[in-house]
Amino acid sequence: MQDFPYHTKETAPKQALPIFESAEKTYGMVPNLYKKMAESPALLKGYTSLSDIFSNSSLSPVEQQVVLIATSATNKCEYCVSVHSVIADMIKVPQEVTAALREGHDIPDTRLQALRKFTQSVVDARGWVDESEVNALMEHGYTRQNVLDVILGVGMKTLSNYTNHLVETELDEPFQGRAWKHGA
Repeated sequence: MQDFPYHTKETAPKQALPIFESAEKTYGMVPNLYKKMAESPALLKGYTSLSDIFSNSSLSPVEQQVVLIATSATNKCEYCVSVHSVIADMIKVPQEVTAALREGHDIPDTRLQALRKFTQSVVDARGWVDESEVNALMEHGYTRQNVLDVILGVGMKTLSNYTNHLVETELDEPFQGRAWKHGA
């Protein structure tokens, strides 16, 4: 496999530096994902821009994490499931929700389970979901806007999932306590 470097402020293309500086201010660190993505400043900017946009979508912060973890688990991205499990803990997503997403069980909250099931269908079918699946989501109180915002979350997370698969991103130390292994 081609070796993609973990860029630092000294080695990263200058277009990536504002994102590195923002990450340090926000998180106190530059995540390994960003260090790998910096090889393509356009990818890094696209990912972080979509992340900002998704955080302001019609989905609640808990629903956003359901979409992001469900997408990552379906795509078998160990890095992203781990990182978003920590984020879910930080925003007080109930432990049973995060555990269900990580372990592949139904979420006890039927509304969130409908969102998870729809998200997984979008990923598995590459967007070619049956109208009945859209209707099933909407029967749980979701709107057409929510449906399309799921697409936004899946698209954003797919960028990082595929990057991590290709460049073999190592999990950062702050996320080790929530490390996830597919099939474990």
